[in-house]
Amino acid sequence: MEQAVSVVLAIDTATPAVTAGVVRRDGFEVLAERVTVDARAHAEQLTPNVVGAVSDAGLDFSELTAVVVGCGPGPFTGLRVGMASAAAYAHALGVPVYGVCSLDAIGIDTTGDVLVVTDARRREVYWARYTDGRRTDGPAVCAPADVPPGAAAVAGSPDHVALFDLPRQAPVYPTASGLVRAVADWSAEPAPLVPLYLRRPDAKPPAARR
Repeated sequence: MEQAVSVVLAIDTATPAVTAGVVRRDGFEVLAERVTVDARAHAEQLTPNVVGAVSDAGLDFSELTAVVVGCGPGPFTGLRVGMASAAAYAHALGVPVYGVCSLDAIGIDTTGDVLVVTDARRREVYWARYTDGRRTDGPAVCAPADVPPGAAAVAGSPDHVALFDLPRQAPVYPTASGLVRAVADWSAEPAPLVPLYLRRPDAKPPAARR
């Protein structure tokens, strides 16, 4: 499998950024990437971004040899859009689909001991800790004040890194390159996609009538 995987479609909808990109796995060269930052436009923007990125890369969909998707943590609706789309593309193309932690796609571009945070709503953050790009704790969800201390810097959501009295590092949202590099083992059979909700969805079924 490792020799066959060379041109990868990368998708992430775990944050307000609707990310789609095409990456050549040899050297992790980004051939094209489209990102729309809109927390309410995952469903509307993902397909145009995917189609646009493939076109910008000068490729046909038939030339893609794998799909990588961020599996969160993130809101229920956003994750559902990205993961369902990634599975559909992979099925239609007959290629493998790999799921990765979306925080890893940010943290992989950090250096030193860094906290990565993204918006979990309800005045909470999703977080994980990284040392030179490798995750050492998390992912988890809690109020910013309850995140364990000790990191030397913070990266991730611009609106939430400001809640921490730490130096900032550049990564903000998952990138196509980060998603592809976050795959731990390209030679292994990909595991089933499992969303990292970390808590129950906001939507609740209506109470049964008495």
